[in-house]
Order: sequence, then C-alpha cells, then structure tokens
Amino acid sequence: MAEAGNNGPVDEAALDESVTFTSELIRIDTTNRGDGSCRERPAAEYVAERLADAGLEPALLERTPGRTNVVARIEGTDPSADALLVHGHLDVVPAEAADWSVHPFSGEVRDGVVWGRGAIDMKNMDAMVLSVVRAWARAGVRPRRDIVIAYTADEEASADDGAGFLADRHPELFEGCTEGISESGAFTFHAGPGLALYPIAAGERGTGWLKLTAEGKAGHGSKVNRANAVSALAAAVARIGAHEWPVRLTPTVRAALTEIAALHHIRVDLDAPGFDVDELLGKLGPAAALIEPTIRNSTNPTMLDAGYKVNVIPGHATAHIDGRMVPGGEDEFRETLDRLTGPGVEWEFEHQEIALEAPVGSPTYARMRAAIERFDPGAHVVPYSMSGGTDAKQFSRLGITGYGYSPLKLPAGFDYQALFHGVDERVPVDALHFGVRVLDHFLRNA
Repeated sequence: MAEAGNNGPVDEAALDESVTFTSELIRIDTTNRGDGSCRERPAAEYVAERLADAGLEPALLERTPGRTNVVARIEGTDPSADALLVHGHLDVVPAEAADWSVHPFSGEVRDGVVWGRGAIDMKNMDAMVLSVVRAWARAGVRPRRDIVIAYTADEEASADDGAGFLADRHPELFEGCTEGISESGAFTFHAGPGLALYPIAAGERGTGWLKLTAEGKAGHGSKVNRANAVSALAAAVARIGAHEWPVRLTPTVRAALTEIAALHHIRVDLDAPGFDVDELLGKLGPAAALIEPTIRNSTNPTMLDAGYKVNVIPGHATAHIDGRMVPGGEDEFRETLDRLTGPGVEWEFEHQEIALEAPVGSPTYARMRAAIERFDPGAHVVPYSMSGGTDAKQFSRLGITGYGYSPLKLPAGFDYQALFHGVDERVPVDALHFGVRVLDHFLRNA
C-alpha cells in the first residue's frame, strides 16, 4: 500500500477540497420538508461526478424521480476482510433565512468557518469522505477492507426514498458489509477544563412517531357536550407529556456512564441497591447531556389539530407525538401508550424504526478510538447512544452494525449538538481538516 508523508495520503488538496465540497454542497438546496418535494439529484450528481474523477463507478439509484442515492465500492487489499459501509445523507432540514446571520444556503466561508444548512448535518461528512477518496486516488492508496460509500436521500423524513429503498431493493450493493459509520459521533465535547470527550455513537433509540385521534360529537359551542373530541384528546396529550418514564440502562449507556464517571473521578456501581442515575448525572456537569436523553423512553407532544371555528365543537381531533424507545423498551412503550391515551382516543405509529446497539469492545471501535487519539493525544474517547436515529436503522436490515463516527475537533464553546437543525449552523475549517485526517487513517486501517 502506498503512503505519502506523515499524514498518509492526505495532502493540501484534500484539506482544501473538504472545505470547498462542504461549501458547494450547502449551496445545493436539498431541503426535505417531509412532503415529497425534496430533490436530492443535483447533490447526488455532484458527488457522483467527483467519485468518478477518483476512478470509481458510482451508481445513481432512485425509487422516486429526483430522490437520488449514490453508491460506490472501493476494493480493499484484503479480500478475506468484511466490507465497511460509510454513509451520509444529502438532504437537510428546512431553514428560515430571516433567522440566520448568513443565508443558510450560501455556503459562505468566513473567518475560518463554513456557514449554512448541512454544515454539521451532514454535508460536512459527505465532503470529508469525498476528499479522502480523492486523496487515495492521487496517492494510489487502497484501504484494507472493501469500502462501500453511500450518499442517501430522505434521511430527514422517512428514509423510504433513501436508505430504506437501498436496503430493500439493492442489497447486493452492500454485499459483505458487516459494519458501518455515519453521523453524530467523534466530535469534541468539552466536559470541563481540560476534559475533551470524543463520544462515539454505539447505539440509537428507536423511533415512534405517533398519531392520536379522538372522535366525539360535533355541536354548538354553547351547549353541554360530554363527547368533546378536543377535551378527550387534550387530556390524553397532557397525560402523555407529563408521564415519567422509568429508567432503562442499555449496555451502551451503562458503558458511557461508567467511563464518563471515571473521568470525573467518580466510582459507580450501576447495580448497587438504591443506585440513582439522575443523582449521578447531576455530578457529571455538561457531560450529562450526552446521556440524559437515552436512559428512558420518551414521548413529546409536537402537533395539535382540531376545529375550524371557535363556536363549533368539532367531532374529530388529532395530535402527533415524537416518541423514542431505548433498545428493549418497545413493549413497555406500547403498553404505556395504550394506558395513557385512555377511552375515546386511538393511537397509531405513523413512522416506526427499531432501536440499535453496537458493541463497544469490537476491533472496529478500538480502531476508531485509536484514530482520534493519533491526531488529538488529549482526547478521551467514550461511547454514547444517540437520542434520535440515523440511516443506520435501515442498513441494519442487512445485518450491518452501525456506529456514529463523523470526526471533528471543535473549540471550547462550540455547541455542536445545538446546531443540529438549529439556526446559524456552521463548522470550523480546522475541524474539517482534522476530520479528513482521522477518517483517512481509520478507513485505511479499519
């Protein structure tokens, strides 16, 4: 295997391209409003052209016209090794330009920072992978394992046109893949003075987006009505929103609690009688935010719809709930919703996806850790579980174990997690450069 310089094949061109590609991908508006209007094809053609320039043969695949996915394979040097999937989505959530300091689709590079929707979620990772692949082509480098690269559509909605479609209709493209990496891990989390964590995602809560429906008796707003659909629905929503879910500690969360507590010089016995996880979280300072959303199921009311005039009692009312389930918490989730909705209110899944767990003792996890520590010797790599979900859920149907690994070295005060779906999304240029170096080292040696 060829290698160029102390940083392997990563050269100045690769570093520059990571910034250019991030900026130019941001300028391609791939807003996914969940209504089917998104068209990822221009971004898909952009990455496919640059993959082809690197000597690959990218396939462009669609279930729905314009909802385009790109898949390419890089042959490794060890034919006996399992393949590794590297996937990133091309769509982004909406952004209101009036709320931003810069236009969200400008891709502006200012004072060492790239601004725009997708700078963190996740056109930055898309760009870093592109730049690494092209650096390999220039240097004549091949990875140890086959690498399958997938750029997907529709991750910010149902993934039906993206990873779901690929997993269901084109499983042959992922032959041999046993593990995968994607977004939301390996970023710097400043947990206190001198304590830089790099959480690698080794789990995801399951998704349960719910629709509640109440049927009642329509009538005049001035009359007594004991079958008021709005009242029944509002009561159910209030019960669901106020419900205190019990603690359920998964293996990934247990590992996260143990390792982060040790970094705070706290010894814990998670199985001790009377152990109180909320009390422990109170001692972990900012790092508690990595764990707190993932110790329980959750149900957050998000949408209400009823009526058309103030003096008319409607006969129908609906609500939507963003539900999330820890691995193993699905039965409890269903049973609790049956109880909380109560009489006169029905509930159903509008979108459901499984929870995931990945081993933190695997050789791949160890190599991910080593790659970060190589380029940041002060790093403390820890596992964590995502509160939400990614395309790893769909690819898990193919037996692919997923990790969140999109490395970025971020300065203190940079609130990475707040920028997901937030205003003024941005990424430092230096963070992209770090990510390119880490990804190159990990992917070549994975």
